[in-house]
Amino acid sequence: MRVAVTGSSGFVGGAVVRDLAARGHEVIAFSRRVPGLPVGSPHQVLHQIWDLRDGPLAKEDRPEHVDAVVHCGAAVRDGGSHARAWVVNVEGTRAVRESFPEARFVHVSSGSVYDPRTPSVAVTEAEAPAHGYVNAYGSTKAAAERYLTADAARGDRGPVIVLRPHAVYGPGDTTLLPRLESAAVGAWLPIPGGGKVRQHLTHVDTLVLAIRAALVADVEPEAAAGRPLVANVADARPVDLHETLELLMFARFRPVQVVGIPVRLANALAWAGERVSRWTGREPRLSRYAISHLAMERTYDLTVLRERLGVDPAPTSLHGAMSW
Repeated sequence: MRVAVTGSSGFVGGAVVRDLAARGHEVIAFSRRVPGLPVGSPHQVLHQIWDLRDGPLAKEDRPEHVDAVVHCGAAVRDGGSHARAWVVNVEGTRAVRESFPEARFVHVSSGSVYDPRTPSVAVTEAEAPAHGYVNAYGSTKAAAERYLTADAARGDRGPVIVLRPHAVYGPGDTTLLPRLESAAVGAWLPIPGGGKVRQHLTHVDTLVLAIRAALVADVEPEAAAGRPLVANVADARPVDLHETLELLMFARFRPVQVVGIPVRLANALAWAGERVSRWTGREPRLSRYAISHLAMERTYDLTVLRERLGVDPAPTSLHGAMSW
């Protein structure tokens, strides 16, 4: 299979490229910067520079005979300009779809498309996109899904599969783990509400397995109905967040104890920090988005993942965390 992968210089995109290449697929890796990827035989990986903000690829720059696209490229900052996030996450998704309109389109979305104001308790795919998002990331990822839903109704397009992972972690993590480690204060890890909630996490290997399954899954019922196949993606079972965070930091040789911050106080501090970040352009150390994902349950129904994609996810594992 010939597969185009966007965001190939990122955490998830790089993992997808390496996995597909190792399994003998011909991969065209797209990114704004040159990634460290396997090039040449036996790993058939070609790289092409593409900034999604520039719009669709010119016809002369498009690879021929692409069977499928895995769209991992995204602006994932917590905070910052809504306009920038829209250009990358919504218009960028449109640019990729328009560049490869007939290919199977596997879109890596996010659990952030569920309502951030209420707990997610074994939520099903039908419960998102929602409304009332508290940052540009959640609102623009939801808008990208709405665009793909409308686009899938067109009869001249390839099928669409939307994957919604939550809290992706593992080797090469450039988002979750750095934020966690920067939040530690000596031997303490302050968490709004104390982290005493159940959460689904998603090992990057689980997400890669779901993407691999999405490339070959039977989506004829959805294609005939003119809609995407949507699947939550997560490890086999939820974990206790505070215990898992302490274990992860211990495995990273930074033993800490999770301490609770009153949620009301945390939200007040986050509101002030977000106001400052608008002036400085820097990502806030604490945000309402982060609080919504730390202080409330975030668990997901995985029926579609298991029954339609045929993926039996492994339990959450911190094996090898010292070298992540």
